[in-house]
Amino acid sequence: MKRICTFALAGALLLGGCSAPAAQLGTETGGDTPSGGQELREISVVLDWYPNALHAFLYDAIEKGYFAEEGLDVTIQFPSNANDAMSLVAAGQAEIGLYYQQDVIIARANQDVPIKSIGAVVQGPLNIILSLKEKDITSPEDLVGKTIGYAGTELSEALIHSIMAYVGADSSDVTLIDVGFDLMSSMTTGNVDATIGCLVNHEVPQMEEEGFEVNWFDLDDYGVPTYYEGVFLASDEMIENEPEVLKGFLRACAKGFDDMQADPDGVLQILLNNQNEENFPLSQTVEQQSMATLLPMMETAEAPFLSQTAECWQENVDWLLSEGLIQEAPALGQLYVDLLDQ
Repeated sequence: MKRICTFALAGALLLGGCSAPAAQLGTETGGDTPSGGQELREISVVLDWYPNALHAFLYDAIEKGYFAEEGLDVTIQFPSNANDAMSLVAAGQAEIGLYYQQDVIIARANQDVPIKSIGAVVQGPLNIILSLKEKDITSPEDLVGKTIGYAGTELSEALIHSIMAYVGADSSDVTLIDVGFDLMSSMTTGNVDATIGCLVNHEVPQMEEEGFEVNWFDLDDYGVPTYYEGVFLASDEMIENEPEVLKGFLRACAKGFDDMQADPDGVLQILLNNQNEENFPLSQTVEQQSMATLLPMMETAEAPFLSQTAECWQENVDWLLSEGLIQEAPALGQLYVDLLDQ
């Protein structure tokens, strides 16, 4: 399996979807240790994929003791299946998961999975339409008559339908080809003209480092609502019974993010020291570019790190309804909670 672009695909897989390779299973135990006789509350955090720049603040918060200061001993776990961040949290087998807003809405609306978002890690989409520069694809209009590689998910199909309709075209004007995890190789070998499912912060610098010139455009420029690419999840039960534990977790994460802003290279080095080199080795230059892309998207002038708005959640509920991916709209109180405002 080609590693490039694989972690981006996890966000498009729904509950009950494809299993990831067995090699993806893994855990990393935090470095927090009790101090002064304090017994730390153990917390398991299931990532959306292998450690990369998006997760650097977590490793910083572990190494610098921010979680321990909140009475927490944090263990980071890699997923063995694409939906583990949702399913393990819902089953009470992990306290916190990192996953994707639209998938959370679908899981809640269609299967009543008892999870909610407790904080938005990235304030906007990272998913893009990506193509080799030679294809001259810079907008949905340029996709007419072209082939698009995707991971075979209904969500990706709906995204294509939405952007084509926005420019007055039809999704039947493009040919979608299910290439599974082989998004990048299917494009670089000429089997498809473009792909959906790769992330601007990772695949773009990865491709450029490998010598490819690429074009891409953002989905939320063409009718798709802006959405949170990553959100922290907790179960309804934990939100009700242990809100102070979750608040402490979020406060420590915010300190780690402050360090990312103040010293991105230093925090990146902590990530590199904790990478899963056997299964997902990181390129320092790619991760540096990734962090530069992520930082202004994880906190904006209007949206502090981890903040969420009712408007963003409602716009995505409405869009999923319009695309037929959910049949009924869940109440916003079933989807997210602002713990730090309580």
